[in-house]
Amino acid sequence: MTLTSADAALYRALNSFVEPVVRAGLGSPCVISPAGLIVLETRGRESGLPRRVTLVGMLIGGYVVAGTFRVGRSQWLRNVRHTPDVRYWLGGQEREARAYVVMPGDDVPDVERESARLVAQALRIPAATLGVAFVVLEPA
Repeated sequence: MTLTSADAALYRALNSFVEPVVRAGLGSPCVISPAGLIVLETRGRESGLPRRVTLVGMLIGGYVVAGTFRVGRSQWLRNVRHTPDVRYWLGGQEREARAYVVMPGDDVPDVERESARLVAQALRIPAATLGVAFVVLEPA
């Protein structure tokens, strides 16, 4: 199922309002509230242009984890799988990261750091059970 032009227009309008506020740090995950909003910037698979999306993220062991139920329809997820070097905004600061995707039915991604591998491993069960895809952002 693809987005209709009305759905896409709604997401664009909502993101144009929310993104600058989240990039400034409002609603970011923090020690007090580990879940909140982040802005993730990927590179378009075909265009190579930067693409930004506002996502709910959670801090887990020094990593940011975001997910989507729209596994087959999520353009940002496709972009991350194609080009895993991303930027994101957390607490009003821009950060560079390597993104590891955990998809339903996939093996744990090849992750260098043991702690990131453990986070990705822990996400395999909810990914498979709920049909959710997750991305683990490992700070550069």
